[in-house]
Amino acid sequence: MTRCWGLPRITYGALEDLDERRPADLFVSAGTREAVAGRLKLNTATSHEVTRATIPYWESLVTEVSGEVIYAVGGGLAVDAAKYVASRTAAPLVSIPTAISVDAFLTWASGHREHGCVRYVETGPPASILIDLDVIGAAPPGIRAAGITDVLSIATGRYDWMLAHEAGRNPSHMEYDGAIDGIARRILDASLECAAAAGRGEPAGLRRLVDCLALEVQLCNLIGHSRPEEGSEHYFAYAAEEVLGEGLPHGDLVGPGILIMAQLQGQDVAPLEEALRACHVPLDNIPLNVIRQVLSTLPGYCEEHDLPYGIAHTLTAEHASRLDASILGLSGRRTDG
Repeated sequence: MTRCWGLPRITYGALEDLDERRPADLFVSAGTREAVAGRLKLNTATSHEVTRATIPYWESLVTEVSGEVIYAVGGGLAVDAAKYVASRTAAPLVSIPTAISVDAFLTWASGHREHGCVRYVETGPPASILIDLDVIGAAPPGIRAAGITDVLSIATGRYDWMLAHEAGRNPSHMEYDGAIDGIARRILDASLECAAAAGRGEPAGLRRLVDCLALEVQLCNLIGHSRPEEGSEHYFAYAAEEVLGEGLPHGDLVGPGILIMAQLQGQDVAPLEEALRACHVPLDNIPLNVIRQVLSTLPGYCEEHDLPYGIAHTLTAEHASRLDASILGLSGRRTDG
């Protein structure tokens, strides 16, 4: 039997209008309490600031909850932990993003770190999402619309999907589908069109960005995998985080990965760079020496962690030498310069 997950119910409105009387277990990301202070009123049973993305840590949280409903306030770290705990306790989960920084508030899986890579465990999506566009618009610019990286990654993910098809490296459950690829491309185009408005914090732009993320997530739900959206750009991000340690936001890792891989794939990176910069995604927070290190070891990393085939599997010293690091705002035009 094949299961196709759906999206959570999405409500747009003011947090002040929420009337939640059930005892609630609150999960927050660092710094997000301030974003909802004075707006969100809950009958809080327990409160947890999520600090790690590992299953043992999440299991420890399972034993600490006591409410009738779970609320996740903030970014991917909080909502991934909350989804896991909700799945283990059968409690309904309400997600309240304070920035559109990642697509995790829409997905049915929680990303956790295991043996140097990101893995996903099935949890089911939140029951509902409450989006206050005033709260999102007031978020720090660097994370406000950084979730656009999870749509712009269609540019590199779909290239990898086709590359794997041409190399006969797609497994049977991930076979290339031109119609799905075409739909993914239209979602990518829509995200490029809304980037500037979303980056400025305009309600219409932010709402369209949520639309794009929801469409990307549901498309992957329907086909049962993430090949049109996740490829070598995410592998780069996983490997870079392994070198740097946890700390950089998702967009700070995936954004540079998109530009690096798109350039190595021979794509025109200008529209992607323009959209990333319009959304204030930092592109220069990964040091050049780390980029060199990651690119040199990425093929082995992909094989070690059995990641779906993409250009990252084929990288050589020549590929790395062709990289123009100036697109990231880093000194030196090439990684060997």
